[in-house]
Amino acid sequence: MIPFPQHEPERSGIMAITALMASEQLGVSVDTIRRWDKKGLIKSTRDSRKYRIFDLDEIRRLQNKLHSTAPANTFTILKSRTKTAFTAIELFAGAGGTALGFENAGLNHLLLSEIDKDCVETLTGNLKGANIVPGDVRTADFTKYRGRADIVQAGFPCQAFSYAGKKLGFEEARGTLFFEFARCIRETRPKIAVGENVRGLLNHDNGKTLRVMLAIFDELGYGVRYSVLRSQYLDVPQKRERLIMIAVRKDLDMPFLFPREKDYTVSLREALKDCPRSEGQKYPKKKYEILKRIPEGGYWKDLPAHLQKEYMGASYFHTGGRTGMARRLSWDEPSLTLTCAPAQKQTERCHPTETRPLTVREYARIQTFPDTWNFAGSQSSQYRQIGNAVPVNLAYHIGRCLIAMLEGAPAGETMMDATHGENATGTLF
Repeated sequence: MIPFPQHEPERSGIMAITALMASEQLGVSVDTIRRWDKKGLIKSTRDSRKYRIFDLDEIRRLQNKLHSTAPANTFTILKSRTKTAFTAIELFAGAGGTALGFENAGLNHLLLSEIDKDCVETLTGNLKGANIVPGDVRTADFTKYRGRADIVQAGFPCQAFSYAGKKLGFEEARGTLFFEFARCIRETRPKIAVGENVRGLLNHDNGKTLRVMLAIFDELGYGVRYSVLRSQYLDVPQKRERLIMIAVRKDLDMPFLFPREKDYTVSLREALKDCPRSEGQKYPKKKYEILKRIPEGGYWKDLPAHLQKEYMGASYFHTGGRTGMARRLSWDEPSLTLTCAPAQKQTERCHPTETRPLTVREYARIQTFPDTWNFAGSQSSQYRQIGNAVPVNLAYHIGRCLIAMLEGAPAGETMMDATHGENATGTLF
């Protein structure tokens, strides 16, 4: 069985200091620095003494941004000026977040596979001339693409595996959609395979599911590294984590490259500037009366005590923060992770100052789709498509790394552990 890769965090090339030292140099309280860290506005790691350390320049940049009367707008949809000759196949393409990000990075798709009819219509309406194959991936034949695709990518649903057998290999994944990803790899033999999933896959079934996947990659002849990427540090105005697995064919001498986290975040204010008006969900009157009492960046605990109990019901007595309930977003921070609907009680996504859920176009902006990217289907379907998507800019950064790998970029410094102990070894790009 392949062991989980391990890596010790590093802070090379930056001025790494404690919160107290930063507080003394910048005139901002330690509590404020810790709050910014907890909100995901700045990054921290642990040194050998287990002290939490920060990048002084990163804190200074955030401090200046928050106190500026007219901060620069860093929101942009990233796009390379040039196209490469490298090709990709994508399974479970959804509404096209990864597809567009890869195209913007300079990659070319040979095939996009998707079963959802609304998603297929979204893809065909926006990716003119693309080879979009609708229907169940289990019926697809990939053998004609053998040797033609440089990359196979899949944001596969995380289904439970059966562990009844002993080898936990390729055949034991049969019946899951990960098996179709593995089958496509076996039939096409790409140079690189990329798997995307939620962070929770790391611990799914006590880590057994991920171990099976790593064993299958090994059985197929691919070495693997994986990393949890934090979107808010990769030009996405959203705190969204995604587990990315990069597998390289073992006969190739190729470095593993993951995106380097930026030392800034993009706020909701920047992302939604001049956002086109569009349709969106509305609150029923009772919920509206509750949400209008919530201050910007607040949640249910900002309500008067009697309304807390009334709104929360039995949840009021549960443990845990339940910070997504009656939650209003903040202009000066990236959005919380978008779900498939903006008005779900457990994961409320209320506009920062207007008492309403985020609209469809606001959802799309936060996922870094361009305003020209239209979504097919009902309103609920559009929310679902956007909420399930990989942010376009996150996919762009991954795509640029894949291109550098294929072009034979030399290995750089060791990758800093973006999740404080759970990343694979790799190199920064």
